[in-house]
Amino acid sequence: MTDEHFEDVIDALDDVLEAERAALLIGDLDEIGRLLERKESLIDQLAALEEADRAPLEALNAKVMRNQALLDNALEGIRTVARRLAALRRVRSSLETYDEKGERRTIDVTPDGAVEKRA
Repeated sequence: MTDEHFEDVIDALDDVLEAERAALLIGDLDEIGRLLERKESLIDQLAALEEADRAPLEALNAKVMRNQALLDNALEGIRTVARRLAALRRVRSSLETYDEKGERRTIDVTPDGAVEKRA
Protein backbone atom coordinates (compact mmCIF):
# COMPACT_ATOMS: atom_id res chain seq x y z
CA MET A 1 0.00 0.00 0.00
CA THR A 2 1.45 3.36 -0.94
CA ASP A 3 1.81 6.10 1.64
CA GLU A 4 -0.75 8.22 -0.17
CA HIS A 5 -3.29 5.38 -0.31
CA PHE A 6 -2.56 4.59 3.33
CA GLU A 7 -3.30 8.20 4.33
CA ASP A 8 -6.49 8.19 2.24
CA VAL A 9 -7.73 5.05 3.99
CA ILE A 10 -6.89 6.48 7.42
CA ASP A 11 -8.63 9.76 6.59
CA ALA A 12 -11.69 7.93 5.27
CA LEU A 13 -11.86 5.74 8.39
CA ASP A 14 -11.50 8.81 10.59
CA ASP A 15 -14.44 10.42 8.77
CA VAL A 16 -16.54 7.26 9.13
CA LEU A 17 -15.77 7.06 12.85
CA GLU A 18 -16.78 10.70 13.35
CA ALA A 19 -20.00 10.15 11.40
CA GLU A 20 -20.68 7.01 13.45
CA ARG A 21 -20.18 8.95 16.67
CA ALA A 22 -22.58 11.66 15.53
CA ALA A 23 -25.18 9.03 14.58
CA LEU A 24 -24.77 7.30 17.95
CA LEU A 25 -25.21 10.54 19.85
CA ILE A 26 -28.49 11.34 18.12
CA GLY A 27 -29.68 7.72 18.06
CA ASP A 28 -29.80 7.32 14.26
CA LEU A 29 -29.61 3.53 14.10
CA ASP A 30 -30.26 3.48 10.34
CA GLU A 31 -27.21 5.63 9.69
CA ILE A 32 -25.09 3.43 11.97
CA GLY A 33 -26.10 0.43 9.89
CA ARG A 34 -25.22 2.21 6.65
CA LEU A 35 -21.80 3.21 7.98
CA LEU A 36 -20.98 -0.32 9.16
CA GLU A 37 -20.27 -1.71 5.69
CA ARG A 38 -17.97 1.19 4.79
CA LYS A 39 -16.17 0.92 8.13
CA GLU A 40 -15.64 -2.83 7.73
CA SER A 41 -14.20 -2.34 4.24
CA LEU A 42 -11.74 0.29 5.46
CA ILE A 43 -10.70 -1.82 8.43
CA ASP A 44 -10.10 -4.79 6.11
CA GLN A 45 -7.82 -2.61 4.00
CA LEU A 46 -5.87 -1.53 7.08
CA ALA A 47 -5.62 -5.11 8.34
CA ALA A 48 -3.60 -5.97 5.25
CA LEU A 49 -0.82 -3.60 6.35
CA GLU A 50 2.48 -4.86 7.62
CA GLU A 51 3.12 -4.49 11.35
CA ALA A 52 5.63 -1.66 10.85
CA ASP A 53 3.00 0.47 9.11
CA ARG A 54 0.50 0.35 11.97
CA ALA A 55 1.94 3.11 14.17
CA PRO A 56 -0.27 5.88 12.71
CA LEU A 57 -3.34 3.85 13.67
CA GLU A 58 -2.98 4.64 17.37
CA ALA A 59 -5.03 7.84 17.02
CA LEU A 60 -7.86 5.92 15.39
CA ASN A 61 -7.84 3.31 18.15
CA ALA A 62 -9.07 5.86 20.68
CA LYS A 63 -11.98 6.78 18.40
CA VAL A 64 -12.85 3.14 17.84
CA MET A 65 -12.87 2.52 21.60
CA ARG A 66 -14.98 5.65 22.19
CA ASN A 67 -17.54 4.57 19.59
CA GLN A 68 -17.60 1.04 20.99
CA ALA A 69 -18.48 2.43 24.43
CA LEU A 70 -21.26 4.50 22.85
CA LEU A 71 -22.54 1.43 20.99
CA ASP A 72 -22.51 -0.63 24.17
CA ASN A 73 -24.48 2.06 25.99
CA ALA A 74 -26.97 2.36 23.14
CA LEU A 75 -27.52 -1.41 23.14
CA GLU A 76 -28.01 -1.42 26.90
CA GLY A 77 -30.55 1.38 26.53
CA ILE A 78 -32.44 -0.61 23.90
CA ARG A 79 -32.40 -3.69 26.15
CA THR A 80 -33.70 -1.61 29.07
CA VAL A 81 -36.56 -0.26 26.97
CA ALA A 82 -37.40 -3.78 25.77
CA ARG A 83 -37.50 -5.06 29.36
CA ARG A 84 -39.68 -2.14 30.42
CA LEU A 85 -42.11 -2.68 27.54
CA ALA A 86 -42.32 -6.39 28.39
CA ALA A 87 -43.10 -5.49 32.02
CA LEU A 88 -45.82 -3.09 30.89
CA ARG A 89 -47.37 -5.80 28.70
CA ARG A 90 -47.37 -8.17 31.68
CA VAL A 91 -49.09 -5.54 33.82
CA ARG A 92 -51.84 -5.13 31.24
CA SER A 93 -52.47 -8.86 30.91
CA SER A 94 -52.23 -9.93 34.56
CA LEU A 95 -52.33 -8.74 38.13
CA GLU A 96 -49.84 -9.99 40.66
CA THR A 97 -50.90 -10.01 44.27
CA TYR A 98 -50.24 -11.92 47.47
CA ASP A 99 -52.58 -14.19 49.36
CA GLU A 100 -53.07 -14.44 53.11
CA LYS A 101 -50.04 -16.75 53.39
CA GLY A 102 -47.79 -14.24 51.67
CA GLU A 103 -47.47 -16.29 48.50
CA ARG A 104 -47.49 -14.58 45.13
CA ARG A 105 -50.58 -15.07 43.07
CA THR A 106 -51.11 -14.10 39.44
CA ILE A 107 -54.57 -13.24 38.18
CA ASP A 108 -54.91 -13.21 34.40
CA VAL A 109 -56.84 -10.25 33.08
CA THR A 110 -58.48 -10.58 29.70
CA PRO A 111 -59.80 -7.27 28.50
CA ASP A 112 -63.07 -7.70 26.64
CA GLY A 113 -62.91 -4.26 25.12
CA ALA A 114 -66.29 -3.22 26.56
CA VAL A 115 -66.83 -0.54 29.15
CA GLU A 116 -69.90 -0.60 31.32
CA LYS A 117 -71.29 2.80 32.21
CA ARG A 118 -73.47 3.29 35.23
CA ALA A 119 -75.35 6.34 36.20
